[in-house]
Amino acid sequence: MPTLRVVLDTNVLVSGLAYPNSVPGRIVTAWRQGGLDVVLSRYILDELARVLPRLNHRLNWTDADFADLMDILALTADLVEPDTGTDARLRDHADQPVLGTLVAAKADYLVTGDRDLLALAEHYPIISPVAFWERHG
Repeated sequence: MPTLRVVLDTNVLVSGLAYPNSVPGRIVTAWRQGGLDVVLSRYILDELARVLPRLNHRLNWTDADFADLMDILALTADLVEPDTGTDARLRDHADQPVLGTLVAAKADYLVTGDRDLLALAEHYPIISPVAFWERHG
């Protein structure tokens, strides 16, 4: 059976890494165990590098731990350049590179908790972590 190809938004990665028993945590674990092919962009990795240290009170990582994680993610995920097109229906235009990552990746899903992206689910394969896990977990 072919593996699902998914884009994980920054919020799913952050939640999955900081809260491994959560639904996003289960999705990240499924990826780490080879159950998913994850596609990321440099934009998503850069956003993760900015946001994840804010949860260091929970993680207790060193700067080297964060750097190692970014290297591991860059090596284990498929990296694509986001499509540069724009979608006028996108409520938060700062999310365009994430949507562009989905388009460039030709992924089965974009898994996100971002309501502005989820609002486009009628037009793109965008799904919440809970809905993704219910279908494919």
